[in-house]
Amino acid sequence: MKPLVTLLSAMILSAFFLVACNEPDGRVKNLQSTVDSLRHQLKGLYKPGMGELMSSIQLHHSKLWFAGENTNWPLAEYNESLIQSAFKKIQLYHGDQSEAKAAFMILPAMDSISNAIREKDKQLFERSFHLMTSTCNNCHAATSHAFNVITIPEIPPVTDQDFRVAVKQMVTNK
Repeated sequence: MKPLVTLLSAMILSAFFLVACNEPDGRVKNLQSTVDSLRHQLKGLYKPGMGELMSSIQLHHSKLWFAGENTNWPLAEYNESLIQSAFKKIQLYHGDQSEAKAAFMILPAMDSISNAIREKDKQLFERSFHLMTSTCNNCHAATSHAFNVITIPEIPPVTDQDFRVAVKQMVTNK
């Protein structure tokens, strides 16, 4: 009988601890409530401006060009994804503005770039990149920003990035 009582006691204690561990106490509930409240408050605090998002697109436009010219397709894909992300943020934060409403015209050009990268086709990439750049300028003209002319980059936008493929990673310990 004693082994049965011990086993039963162990099972009851195990069940108690299992329930107790899974049930947050009041402090945890209060902390979670505070975290949720702060998240809600922070949601509306930072809203990137249209200029910030367009500057990001311009930087990645240039990086995309040098990645494609060096047939560094993973880097090209990465920069293309950052451009796509910036356009989504434009829709999210500025969807009611005429500039955001006109930005849809970039979609076919972005699809063409994505396809060229996926196919790893440098000639198709170059044609698609020219189409994308032209589309940017057409959108600028359609939204009264024709003074903002985008061109095919001639020099890399940053001097601390190598756009070639298979560059050995160097680690410096200082």
